[in-house]
Amino acid sequence: MVYDTYIMKRTQIYLDEAQAEQLARRSDARGVTTSHLIREAVEHYLAGTDDEATQLARQRVALREAFGSIPGLPDGTTFVETLRHEDGKREERLEALWRSH
Repeated sequence: MVYDTYIMKRTQIYLDEAQAEQLARRSDARGVTTSHLIREAVEHYLAGTDDEATQLARQRVALREAFGSIPGLPDGTTFVETLRHEDGKREERLEALWRSH
């Protein structure tokens, strides 16, 4: 006989009376434990897409972890000022070209 073994972590949650009653009715109707229904609900929730706050938090972690990984880059302020300066020069060239035609 083959047994699937896995480790479970015990946790405790608080439900209001209406939630507990609905969960008990559904578990009775399906013939499963309330714990089983809760695990299904958690699995379904975790399989979904992350909300905006979670995505932003993950991006911040990735940025913190990547900080300093590319040597030679200027600080953010210098980088933006350089881009703006170069963009201004490009705009002047385009205006001069437009006027000459």
